Amino acid sequence: MTPTLQTVYGEAQPLDWLCLAPHPDDAEIGAGGTLIRLAQAGKAVGILELTRGEKGTQGTPAERQAECVAAAHLMGLSWRGQLGLPDGELADTPPFAHALAAALRTVRPRVLVVPHWRDRHPDHVGTYHLAKRAIHLAALKKADLGGEPWRVQRTLLYQGNSDISANVLVDIGSVMTEWEAAIRAHASQFSGGYVSETVTPEIIERRQGRLTYWGTLLRVKYAEPFEVEEPLLLDPLGL
Repeated sequence: MTPTLQTVYGEAQPLDWLCLAPHPDDAEIGAGGTLIRLAQAGKAVGILELTRGEKGTQGTPAERQAECVAAAHLMGLSWRGQLGLPDGELADTPPFAHALAAALRTVRPRVLVVPHWRDRHPDHVGTYHLAKRAIHLAALKKADLGGEPWRVQRTLLYQGNSDISANVLVDIGSVMTEWEAAIRAHASQFSGGYVSETVTPEIIERRQGRLTYWGTLLRVKYAEPFEVEEPLLLDPLGL
């Protein structure tokens, strides 16, 4: 399989924030509230699915792509794309890393959001490691990628199927209606039977429970958790 970057919504453009998703719906579940808040604030926000979710128990690639388009519209995204890597086989390999690095040079995100490495799903773990190499390659002037080098300024990790040690929390209480609608747009995954803790008609209830937990730590109703691996520079005058 030759990876090919495909735009499924909007136009490829320099992005303020880009979320990498191993499969359709992962970005909405793990970081959707934050992405919606950013889009509402006028930021250029995008999602890049690394696979089309073609090996998923429910839904076809065509159905899932149509759901991605519907969710992108509801979220106010500037762009959504798919890289066409093989579902179930995401790993840090040179061909995959070069394909992702070239995509990063195309949409030039300032902030990149990727799945946390602590996860039961091998594709989520693989995406984390693949992203690390691609970020490095995209910035190298002599990398054989085409396009101009691009250096991602900040990377955040979002929660998947396992617990994380979040050190960044985002209040998403104001966009919960939009967040729920974006997730429900992926009807092939969340209106059928129970397949996993993620692919279930109870997805909203289950994820709201997590968001409520993180929100209690900030004394807000709902918060989305992220982890950063490098220190964040904080202006004390903003506190």
